[in-house]
Amino acid sequence: MKKQPIKRVVIAGGGTAGWMAAAALSKLLGKNLSVSLIESDDIPTVGVGEATIPTLHIFHRLLGINEQEFMAATNATFKLGIKFENWAEVGQDYIHSFGFLGQGCWAAGFQHFWLKGQQKGITSQIGDYIPEHLACREGRFAVLANQDQNHAYHLDAGLYAKFLRKIAQQHGCKRIEGKIQTVTLNDDSGHIDTLTLASGEIIEGDLFIDCTGFRGLLIEQALHTGFEDWSHWLPCDSAVAVQTTATENPVPYTRSIARDAGWQWRIPLQNRTGNGLVFCSKYMTDDQAKEALLANIEGETLNEPRVIKYKTGTRRKHWNKNCVAIGLSSGFIEPLESTGIHLFQRAIVRLMLMFPSDGIEQAEVDEFNTQSRADVDDIKDFIILHYHQTQRTDTPFWRYCKNMAVPDTLTHRMALFETTGKVYKKAEELFGETSWIQVMLGQGITPKQYHPIVDMMGDEELQRFLDNIKNNVKKKVTNWPDVNDFIRHYCQTNIVR
Repeated sequence: MKKQPIKRVVIAGGGTAGWMAAAALSKLLGKNLSVSLIESDDIPTVGVGEATIPTLHIFHRLLGINEQEFMAATNATFKLGIKFENWAEVGQDYIHSFGFLGQGCWAAGFQHFWLKGQQKGITSQIGDYIPEHLACREGRFAVLANQDQNHAYHLDAGLYAKFLRKIAQQHGCKRIEGKIQTVTLNDDSGHIDTLTLASGEIIEGDLFIDCTGFRGLLIEQALHTGFEDWSHWLPCDSAVAVQTTATENPVPYTRSIARDAGWQWRIPLQNRTGNGLVFCSKYMTDDQAKEALLANIEGETLNEPRVIKYKTGTRRKHWNKNCVAIGLSSGFIEPLESTGIHLFQRAIVRLMLMFPSDGIEQAEVDEFNTQSRADVDDIKDFIILHYHQTQRTDTPFWRYCKNMAVPDTLTHRMALFETTGKVYKKAEELFGETSWIQVMLGQGITPKQYHPIVDMMGDEELQRFLDNIKNNVKKKVTNWPDVNDFIRHYCQTNIVR
């Protein structure tokens, strides 16, 4: 079959994923492309992905986005980690922070020195050796010159889409208002030829990007790509979300509070708070979930609670024929570790790196799908860890999670850490050793041994080594101002509710 050069890119759907794709393609590749985006004001977006991780800096650097302008425009606050409450046991909590843990040596990570220190009674909690962890607890942060970008954001997803839409349209992206009625496939190739809108308008394209959310209007309904269901590992299939007025200064972390049949999020923005309850419909009804959420929020509600239904899993191919699924259309790993927007941007950047200007090559499509699958598999294991490694048996939901079979790859990681204290990060994997260590310790896995190289240090030398790192962390964080004082100086929003 003759290859078709890619000159016209059509993005189906707006929201965060659609406008991220539109902004990136139109600004970075747009001189050689016609980029258009179809969305309808009558179709609501999910719009609750309000927490991010530090990788968003990569996307913003590519697009030349000014942090202060972005934060002011999206009502954003700083996020340095996630506080997990009631996950290992009711009444227990821990923080998974961004940043890096201590200092290791060529043979052993810092956790091995810390583990021996624990046995000797000369260390404190693991977070005292991570600046961002201590900053979460003390409510301090600032953006300084030459500082590692180990911070992320809480943001208004709807305002972020508007912010990106402005960039996209400034660089030539054409927005088309309308609902997609029909997807027409080529009789010979099976590729998408055109999209017909409810108005009767026909949109032609060479490459189509499906950002239609859970519906997967192009990738699934038209191309029947197939879906791999992960609900046996990640059983939550519903969420109820509501916004409330702010009742206190924002904290620099997301709260994740485990409940009877799922978990509750609390995300502080500059002028309001985002709240939600992720739950499993096998153990809780929609009405019960609404009641549980409304009983555990602070401030006045700003909208009616909205229920969102989903299925955890991944599309069998993220790129099929001349259609690339980006966003919720490609699959969904629940929002526990705020990985949604990260996966959107990974797909967008990967598409630009492999952009088929001269025509689609199957080998490149296969490579795109292989890399995309590796991304979601690694994240999937990390999320399952939180549910499975629990001591909770107080409800049927938690008993199921504790006793469920998990992927062999996760079983291996947990066993390796428990028996040896070792953690290894694959080259392109999102979550590094510091993340795995914090969550495994927080969920109750205590290694049985440390690396023998630690014994090369005497007790006094080990204490000096540990104290020096802890004191440097304390000094660094003490030099940061109160995070809310800094926000008021740096990026205060003019948005009011």
